[in-house]
Amino acid sequence: MKKIIIPFLAIALASTALYPVFKASNQKAAASVATMITTTTAHEAKSTAATSALALSAMLYDSLHLNEMGLSIDALQYAYKGYLNLVDRGVIKNADVLTVCDFSQPSSKKRMYIIDVKNFKVLLNTYVAHGKNSGFDKAEHFSNKPESLQSSLGFYVTKSTYSGKHGLSLRLDGQDRGFNDNAEARAVVVHGAEYIGDQRSGAGYMGRSFGCPAVPQQQASKVINYIKNGTCLFIYHPSVAYLHGSKILNA
Repeated sequence: MKKIIIPFLAIALASTALYPVFKASNQKAAASVATMITTTTAHEAKSTAATSALALSAMLYDSLHLNEMGLSIDALQYAYKGYLNLVDRGVIKNADVLTVCDFSQPSSKKRMYIIDVKNFKVLLNTYVAHGKNSGFDKAEHFSNKPESLQSSLGFYVTKSTYSGKHGLSLRLDGQDRGFNDNAEARAVVVHGAEYIGDQRSGAGYMGRSFGCPAVPQQQASKVINYIKNGTCLFIYHPSVAYLHGSKILNA
């Protein structure tokens, strides 16, 4: 009996000793699987959201015939993607309006698009200036630094209005860290200017600002009243540094 009982007891004791190891191993495996599932689910959700944003922006682009108005499809798709991310973050107070400034176009084109995304209509398509050190007819250089006199790419949330040396003006809050978050410190605002508009259409290029997205003086009040108080404004250019570096676009 001893020859049978002793090995049995040894096996039983060994199994008891190893149970916590097996249990811990199983728990780690379960946790690993749960993490994989969560990660996969999050990735799938992100992928689905991106696909949905592309589909919605494409529908908006086609239904409003924005290609005929000169707007780049890339500009709208990036704008819409970032806009949705900002809406999710809760920083957009008025999600009905999205403004796109397409700086892949020259300043001689009407490259500001104020879009009512709720009712699917273009509220206004007009000129918008870039900074004098960003380029002549086309903007090619961008900066977030004070005194650079260059435009800053990225997403902004519009704030309140004020009356300044250019008349009615609109404060902007830059949301893209490292790209435009010095907007308020640089006094980058939307304002009217006589150096841009139809009256300059015969010139080689439109007048340029100190970095502000200035609009034709005669349309300034209309532009500002459409987009003030918490809407999203996006200044686009196919800059690899920005498109790859923006945390809003790559969230």
